[in-house]
Amino acid sequence: MMINRQFESIVRQKLLQTPAVVLLGPRQVGKTTLARTLAKDWPGGAVYLDLERPFDRLRLEDADTYLRAQQGKLVILDEIHRAPGVFDILRGIIDDNRQAGIRSGQFLLLGSAALDLMRQSSETLAGRIAYLDIAPLNAGEAGAAGIADSTLWLRGGFPDSLLSPDDTQSLDWRRDFIRSYLERDVPMFAPRLPSETIGRLWTMLAHSQGSVLNQARIASALGVTNPTIDRYIDLLVDLQLVRRLRPWGGNLGKRLVKSPKVYVRDSGLLHGLLELETLNDLLGHPVCGASFEGHCIENLIQAAGSRRVPYFYRTHVGAEIDLVLEKGGKPEMAIEIKRSMAPSPEKGFCLACDDLQITQRYVAYPGQERIPLRHGAQAIGLLELTALLAQG
Repeated sequence: MMINRQFESIVRQKLLQTPAVVLLGPRQVGKTTLARTLAKDWPGGAVYLDLERPFDRLRLEDADTYLRAQQGKLVILDEIHRAPGVFDILRGIIDDNRQAGIRSGQFLLLGSAALDLMRQSSETLAGRIAYLDIAPLNAGEAGAAGIADSTLWLRGGFPDSLLSPDDTQSLDWRRDFIRSYLERDVPMFAPRLPSETIGRLWTMLAHSQGSVLNQARIASALGVTNPTIDRYIDLLVDLQLVRRLRPWGGNLGKRLVKSPKVYVRDSGLLHGLLELETLNDLLGHPVCGASFEGHCIENLIQAAGSRRVPYFYRTHVGAEIDLVLEKGGKPEMAIEIKRSMAPSPEKGFCLACDDLQITQRYVAYPGQERIPLRHGAQAIGLLELTALLAQG
């Protein structure tokens, strides 16, 4: 089954505005499939190079000559971290093309490590490049393909996992994915960091999904220092496998929690790390509620886009919001997440909304009907809320 990505139109638009676009996302998330789809009908044609293939890397031995010979085509460079020296050459070609009046749609670069690529490219391509993050399949994309949200929640949004013939094969794919990251990507992007320890950390984070990060406890369990845990989590965040959700930190004269919450971003990988194969396995596991929360948060942040900044809010006296979306420097929307068909906001949620003076108050739940609740809140299905956010 081929699932249409909502993201495709965004990439096309960016390529029409910018000489080079970097598409960032984990392995197997669909970057290459999306790029090949764009290449099929790109005006003037397209060239695709996979820089993990020796033959394609050989083409860039004289990168300046080769890339200039592709004038008028969209050049797609996959696994761009394999050829970091190309960025200097791209700058010269882009600047020469600008002199000739060509200002868009020249290069699409695909990569897996966000910070590493952004550091390399920002030094040479400032003002010439746009960055886009591509996430696993979301609830809207899965729903449009007739896939139930419960299936997306269990298996996650990586296409090969989501579209597996059965739950067993899906879990097998995710086990292999996790192993390949630890055996291949961690040594490649962070050769000095121990893969086995990072694997243990990743599993610990899965067991404490959605909890406020307690670095001291994790450091003690792994026998390392707090700064070391920072570096390990930085790597997982950079590879877009883990999300640090920052606490809202405005000055309200209240004692606010200052440590971030940490989530394994893809629910399928979370369940793979915890060896949860079926929906019944998940529903009977202590991580069930936190897993659904993380699943909703990832979908909502993706729908909210770059115009809204996500936070959580918690005071030391119990006022709490699972997800605060800030727009223009002001908290705009408060979202509580409940895996219940009869959701009701906690008292602490209402207190927190009053603290931040938020009037848009929603409780995301697995149902489809919108239900008015106390204290000005509304229960709303995940799909409807993501659609609401996507409208702006």
